[in-house]
Amino acid sequence: MTPTMDDRGFSVRGKRVIVVGAARSGIAAAELLMRRGADVTLSDVRRQIEDEARLRSSGVALELGAHQIGTFVDADLIVLSPGVPMDQPAIAAARDAGVAIIGELELASRWLRGRVVAITGTKGKSTTTTLTGRMLEAGGHKVLVGGNIGHALSAQVEQSTEDTIHVVETSSFQLESIETFHPWVAVLLNFSPDHLDRHASVAEYASAKAKIFVNQTPADWAVLNADDPAVVALASGTAARRLFFSMQGDLTEGLVVHSGAIVRRTAAGDEPLVRLDSIRLIGRHLHADVVAACAVAGLAGVDAQAMTRVIESFTGLEHALEPVGQIGGVQFVNDSKATNIEAARRAIEAFEFGLVVIMGGRFKGGDFRDLAAPLEARQATVVAIGEARPLIREAFGDRIAVLDADDMPSAVRKAFAAAPPGGAVVLAPACASFDMFRDYAERGRVFKQEMARLESEWNVTREQ
Repeated sequence: MTPTMDDRGFSVRGKRVIVVGAARSGIAAAELLMRRGADVTLSDVRRQIEDEARLRSSGVALELGAHQIGTFVDADLIVLSPGVPMDQPAIAAARDAGVAIIGELELASRWLRGRVVAITGTKGKSTTTTLTGRMLEAGGHKVLVGGNIGHALSAQVEQSTEDTIHVVETSSFQLESIETFHPWVAVLLNFSPDHLDRHASVAEYASAKAKIFVNQTPADWAVLNADDPAVVALASGTAARRLFFSMQGDLTEGLVVHSGAIVRRTAAGDEPLVRLDSIRLIGRHLHADVVAACAVAGLAGVDAQAMTRVIESFTGLEHALEPVGQIGGVQFVNDSKATNIEAARRAIEAFEFGLVVIMGGRFKGGDFRDLAAPLEARQATVVAIGEARPLIREAFGDRIAVLDADDMPSAVRKAFAAAPPGGAVVLAPACASFDMFRDYAERGRVFKQEMARLESEWNVTREQ
């Protein structure tokens, strides 16, 4: 594609652009910038990266092993991958030198032609984003789903047309560096402290989330969880029209759960959209994600029949309260995406007595004591793994039985031994995975592999 300017005149032709971070988003941004005529350098602190040969052959210069301050200061533009902290010395030096610094999400959005549905929240983004995309497709729209899930937004620019709806999962890391990013629909699902290993405070994290609304106009929509006071507060300054959703039935307008169905409530009365028994997901919080997706789909004119078809066929995402199987009457569930305290609490509350939770990893902030009451109410046992084991033991004291495990094979076996028949073993770490695994996905896959090994051992034992 010939490099062009968009309607706002944004062009990188002939500009020296540094892309920081060579993961999925950074690579997509570097390749997009090359197609748009920039002189691109991709910088990463790692000495080796994936796709190195392809990037070099496409003309991208690579600067590996360290970020060079001189390179950054001499740039015309710096584009940050979401995982890159903005306070690194080379980035700070470039900022002091007056170099423009934006994120990959901001970069890509400047060249999009279609409308954007942006979805954020502490928990539930991926489920809601996926469901929203499928509902919009079922309703006849041209849809591209990406952002923090699937393809980076930069990888979708060339496919963007005036009639495309981009459904974009947006994290706080992506939102903190936006300038002009403008969602037609901005969804805030929920809010609780998270990523405090990256953000300096809860207030800073909240400010990043709230930026999803900053460029909206009265022609746009903000879809908001009325059951979460923090969400309502963070959206208080938006210029967009508000559409609230609730798991309760007490809204006068919006989407509510009432009489066994998701209902669109207006001044004209209630319109049933989807029966709750069509939902095949575990957990009340995942049901709230379904309601949010219905809210967005309704704004795009999707009818109730299309919504229902999608929901009836949707069994959830991998690593999000994913049923794995049963051994000896004990259910195994993989919620490796529960990487913060609030997400783990929601996972715990999806189950009853006989619960064993595998918890721990690299602590991201919050307070494990917030989990004590729901664990105690279920007479649960915790199997603690990773760096956070001492914090977990200290937080729960004598209230909760805590077992230590050095690795996932040991954790799965100890959890199964502690679970009664009819109980459940749930991986709900409340922590990041980086002390033991590459990412949450690898952690979830290893959990499932160990469950499968244990199942084989159990079957052999029964046959003997």
